[in-house]
Order: sequence, then structure tokens, then C-alpha cells
Amino acid sequence: MAHTRRPIERPLSPHLGIYRMTLTMMMSIVHRITGGALFFGTLLMAWWLLAAAAGPTAYAKVQAFMGSIIGLLILFGYTWALIHHMLGGVRHLIWDTGRGFGPAEREWLTLATLIGSIGLTLLIWIVGFIFMGGAR
Repeated sequence: MAHTRRPIERPLSPHLGIYRMTLTMMMSIVHRITGGALFFGTLLMAWWLLAAAAGPTAYAKVQAFMGSIIGLLILFGYTWALIHHMLGGVRHLIWDTGRGFGPAEREWLTLATLIGSIGLTLLIWIVGFIFMGGAR
């Protein structure tokens, strides 16, 4: 006769359904997503550098792509991901010092990260368009 094993009694983790999604939780997820997006954006930067080293024809092809609507949207998203990830890192640095863990402080830092990343991205692109003469 087969001997049946009794299951081990282990504590169960609370199901995610009981948690209310907060802005801090959402920005933690977005921070991870932007980290992954930066990997692919860095591949675009490497493509641009390789094309610049390869010669004028290759560089012109990359510039044509980057200057298209799709290219500009990708570059805008890359800029936002870079700024957002950086500000998220600053928020984590503040937390590493033991500050900003109160509920109001956490929400303020998270909101500052979100608003700051959007604002700085727009500022960088506006200044870039002004000084670089707009889209070519």
C-alpha cells in the first residue's frame, strides 16, 4: 500500500487582490519598466554611434530614421524613461538615507518624480527644438 505524504503547513502570502494600488506601487513598476526600456534605447544610441563611425551614408540613414515621426517619438520616450529612471534613483537614494518613509512624504516624493520627469522631458525637448532649429 502506498504511503501518502501529508502536505506541509506553510503560511500563505496575502493575495495581491487585497491591496489597493497606490501611486508608489505604480511608480515602482514603472521604474522597472523604464530600466528595461533604457536597455533598448541604449541599443539605438550604439546604432547611432556605429553609423557615425561607418561614414556619411550610414549616418544619414540613421538620422533619417531618428528624424521621422516614429524616430522622434522613440527618442522622446527614451528621454522620458531616462529622466524618470534617474529621478526614481534619486528617490531611492533619499530612502537609503532613512528619510521619506512617512505616508505623506512617500506620496510627495512619488508625485515629484512623476511630475518632475514629465516637466524635465518637455523642458529638454523645448530647449532642444529652440536651439537646434526644430525638426529637420
